[in-house]
Amino acid sequence: MASSSGDSSGFTQLQNSGSEENTQMMLVDQRKRKRMQSNRESARRSRMKKQKHLDDLMAQVTQLRKDNNQILTTINVTTQHYLNVEAENSILRAQMMELNHRLDSLNEILNYINTSNGIFENDHHEDLPDHSFMNPSNLFYLNQPIMASPDLFQY
Repeated sequence: MASSSGDSSGFTQLQNSGSEENTQMMLVDQRKRKRMQSNRESARRSRMKKQKHLDDLMAQVTQLRKDNNQILTTINVTTQHYLNVEAENSILRAQMMELNHRLDSLNEILNYINTSNGIFENDHHEDLPDHSFMNPSNLFYLNQPIMASPDLFQY
């Protein structure tokens, strides 16, 4: 019987070592499953973070497009306003040149009349009517400078 009891203790050791291996394999499997689950959660969080970042970028693109359209509208309005002011300035410059030309012509007439004043005093033209520009008694009005004003010549 001694030999049978020795065989049974060897078998018990085999069973014990087999059950330890089983326990270790179960622990390894459990750690592996735990790691896989942790990796899945990490990947899910990463995908969610990536999706949120993408959504934020899309919202930023939308806002920037809206801002860009507002800026383009403002530029168009400002450009149109500038063109209108430039056209008005061109008209005003042309009117100013015309008025300056008229003023120069009228001042030339006044200078001619003023320099001819001595001729009329010596000639004593009684046949000129009182309302004439050539009448020396009207020279007070002729010596006044002519000033141009925008309201003077309205087109």
